[in-house]
Amino acid sequence: MTMQAELACRPLRQLARNARLANARLDRACIALKPGEWEAERTSFFPSLKETMIHLLDADRWYIGLLRGEHPDLATPVGSRATPADFAAERVDVDDWFVAFCDRLTPGELSRRVTIHLPGTESLADLLLHIFTHGQHHRGQIHAMLSGTSIAPPQIDEFILAGCAEDRAEDLARLGWSEAQLVR
Repeated sequence: MTMQAELACRPLRQLARNARLANARLDRACIALKPGEWEAERTSFFPSLKETMIHLLDADRWYIGLLRGEHPDLATPVGSRATPADFAAERVDVDDWFVAFCDRLTPGELSRRVTIHLPGTESLADLLLHIFTHGQHHRGQIHAMLSGTSIAPPQIDEFILAGCAEDRAEDLARLGWSEAQLVR
């Protein structure tokens, strides 16, 4: 495979890893919240940190089903979400799935059509961009809602920049990732 062809998949791999790192930071922040803060009513599209995070997890699971060629029911939640720690354990599995999926991508697959429940189909590349944009949208809401809690919102947007390696070293170590893996 040529370098130019390989570069077609690189941004999607980076977005998957960025989502994994950002979600881990948000999960750690929510685990550290005082009792009741995760469930407390807040101003956002979904009325609490818990509901926003669960929406994002359920949506990502739905998208995984579509990427597998299944036709999942978005209304069927999976797993226990009693505490932020329960939620975080589920989130890791979903994030790791996206990282592994994007790591296996080849440029030829990016034009594959994926059937979705909206009218028609989408290219795999466009659907993945939508999935990662949807995640960033809701992570931004979670970040903003954390501003009204006992825990300061963590930095969640610098993971891919070369000059921020020092800021992410601890996160990469937790995942067993190297700098080379982050930007592959």
